Amino acid sequence: MDILVTGPRTQIRDAHLQITGSKSESNRLLVLQALFPTVKLLNVSDSDDVFAMKEGLSAGGSLIDVHHAGTTMRFLTAYYASRPYAQVTLTGSFRMKERPIKILVEALRELGAQIIYLVKEGYPPLQINGCELKGSEVALPADVSSQYISALLLIAPSLPNGLTLSLTGEITSRPYIEMTLQLLSRMGIPYSFKGNKIKVAACEKVDKFEMAVESDWSSASYYYSIIALSEAGSSIELASYREDSLQGDRAVASIYEALGVRTEFGKGSIRLTKQDGKLPSGIKLDLRDTPDLAQTLAVTCFGLGIGCELTGLHTLRIKETDRLEALRVELGKLGADISITRDALHIKPSLHSGAEVSIATYHDHRMAMAFAPLAILYPIRIEEAEVVSKSYPGYWNDLEKLGFRV
Repeated sequence: MDILVTGPRTQIRDAHLQITGSKSESNRLLVLQALFPTVKLLNVSDSDDVFAMKEGLSAGGSLIDVHHAGTTMRFLTAYYASRPYAQVTLTGSFRMKERPIKILVEALRELGAQIIYLVKEGYPPLQINGCELKGSEVALPADVSSQYISALLLIAPSLPNGLTLSLTGEITSRPYIEMTLQLLSRMGIPYSFKGNKIKVAACEKVDKFEMAVESDWSSASYYYSIIALSEAGSSIELASYREDSLQGDRAVASIYEALGVRTEFGKGSIRLTKQDGKLPSGIKLDLRDTPDLAQTLAVTCFGLGIGCELTGLHTLRIKETDRLEALRVELGKLGADISITRDALHIKPSLHSGAEVSIATYHDHRMAMAFAPLAILYPIRIEEAEVVSKSYPGYWNDLEKLGFRV
């Protein structure tokens, strides 16, 4: 489904939206709930990825298809590998079968897991014969996807002797690792994170526990972009957010200050307001801890006509698509002077070419949502717009509430 998005006819003022629960928190907590059923969850994300996680955890059959859900593939690999008597085959979409998983599989095998590659070495689909993992120590490169690390940390308390995880090199996406550990801590599971070594204690049971999932900060980033591209005085309130958030993408609040967006924290909500003032000629950011903000920031800077240099983006190559290449192609259609390397993106101050452009989304939800805010400035056509359901099914409806025409 292709859609043409056009911006509101009037200034966005005093709008209010309730954003769905964090996909990252929801998926982690669902795994922990499967391990410790006394946990009760509120405000769980309604995204496709979280639906895939729920389906995968409750699967009665031996074949589990996670479709495009990378987090689900990685978390379920660890979960089922550690469940005695589980016999499952994990598969996914064509793109999922191109996304590497060898580092996680090898780490699980070191702990005693029985996992077989069914087609290509190092990639899904996987045959998993669950067993008790008696190993308690393993090492991983620190610059790999944090989902590999979190997958191991989530099952750690269920292992007979807990887990000691040593990370070698410079850590990527550290906030996502810390989110996982903080969720364990809130459930009363002890851990330590000193230097590059993480220890999680074994835990047989968890007391009855209720947690409300905070709304997703990466979903909020698209509204930061909308307000940044709007005229001064535009504002919107988003719920439900906490100033002491566990999510790494909470950094969007401070990042967008330089782009003229002020964030005010209220009781369970944030208000975004566009300030009147001169913008910088460009921004330079290392996003190794927050790579999911890269597409939104690149599009925002292009729309504002300022330059940007974003580094620390090597993990974008193995997402739903090669996000760096996708940005180069799609922003290039709009007239951007953009170049990419293995782990960085650079945009010189550029202007829209003026022609109506159709943006390909490459089965990537963030491509659709990151480009849509440009409709504030000019109509933008989004291909395969339904892809947003992966993380934020209500996105187009919420834009309509702000006066966008979709």
